[in-house]
Amino acid sequence: MSTSLREIPRSEHGIARKSISREAAQVTERLQQAGFKAYVVGGAARDVLLGVTPKDFDVGTDATPEEVRGVFRSARLIGRRFRLAHVRFGREIIEVATFRGLGDEGDDEGDRSVEKGGRVLRDNVYGGSVAEDAMRRDFTANALMYDPATETILDYVGGYDDILANRLKMIGDPETRYREDPVRMLRAVRFVTKLGMEMDPATEAPIRELAPLLADIPPARLLDELLKLLLGGRAWEGFRGLVRYGLWEPLFPELLADPAAPPVLVEQALKNTDERVAQNKPVTPGFLFAALFWPKARAEARSRIDNGQPPVEALAAAGEKVFDRYTKNVAVHRRFSTMAKEIWMFQPRFERQRGKRAARLLGEKRFRAAYDFLLLRALEDPDLKDMADWWTKVQEVDEEQRNEMIFGGPRKNPPRKRRKNQGSPQG
Repeated sequence: MSTSLREIPRSEHGIARKSISREAAQVTERLQQAGFKAYVVGGAARDVLLGVTPKDFDVGTDATPEEVRGVFRSARLIGRRFRLAHVRFGREIIEVATFRGLGDEGDDEGDRSVEKGGRVLRDNVYGGSVAEDAMRRDFTANALMYDPATETILDYVGGYDDILANRLKMIGDPETRYREDPVRMLRAVRFVTKLGMEMDPATEAPIRELAPLLADIPPARLLDELLKLLLGGRAWEGFRGLVRYGLWEPLFPELLADPAAPPVLVEQALKNTDERVAQNKPVTPGFLFAALFWPKARAEARSRIDNGQPPVEALAAAGEKVFDRYTKNVAVHRRFSTMAKEIWMFQPRFERQRGKRAARLLGEKRFRAAYDFLLLRALEDPDLKDMADWWTKVQEVDEEQRNEMIFGGPRKNPPRKRRKNQGSPQG
């Protein structure tokens, strides 16, 4: 691929300095004043061109991390093999990375040095030129550099035309680049779903064949990339993309009987997550994993219940077993699996709709998440509809009506007001 520089002026691309984070512009300006090259890099210019608000703004420079800290005394250096500088402006952090050279063919974090499992792995080359740094990035759309001082885009790989054509294209030979870092296949799916881009045919062609290489990636890194894909507002389309390109099975082998036609509960959980992101509501991975692992957990719990184990205990034990079995390739954090199991263990308790225990459910920590999960279950099982409707109504009525529903009338012994020094109740 040619590395000839194309300088695109504001009159052509239309990105004004004010479209870029003020803090990022300040970082580039001060580095340039100190005699260094510095540009806004990564996905910021891409997103602005596509009409998407960038999540963050990163800066690339020929200054070393120590030199960046010399310009910004408050800068904090992070990383071991490839050091970065974090420049803080109040709550805003601008990540500043030194340009890397073409010898660096590892992943974007740059921590690879040996050949393993069909992958081509090389060391970082620290301190490359602007052109070399652009060439070592994954997709052409991610290789643009924006100079706030001149409001000019620097394009070494044809990324500007690819963005205008809505095309995601790999820099260099796609098969080689995927072998260098198989996570790029997940990133390809994330970008086409998040940005609505079409994948270049040559970029798309090797993915299904090379999908098994994901098994060689550290499980924690796969979780990080999976969460970016599922929590970015296009979870359902992202999941379908993983299935379409054969990338789901290497992540969670045999977790779903037919990933191409997932259960209604799984599909709706992914779609609901997208709706919450669109409404700027909080989303949690624990709820998504509760939905994704539910078919296996439910089957395991049923067999235990049939053998006489109480439902709540059966669901707890089933949760331990299925998370242990199906998280070998993706390291699901304990806090996510714990939340999923708590949601499951809540489900049998919804069957009790009278008395103090029913009243206590409404105030418990996991009630809302468990209730939302009950609504998803009712989509698959019509027998749960009346119960789901009852729990919906009991939340909507006033206190008098709620007491009538739960206690059959006013409570004879209403709870006393707690004294301020009593502390919070235990969940």
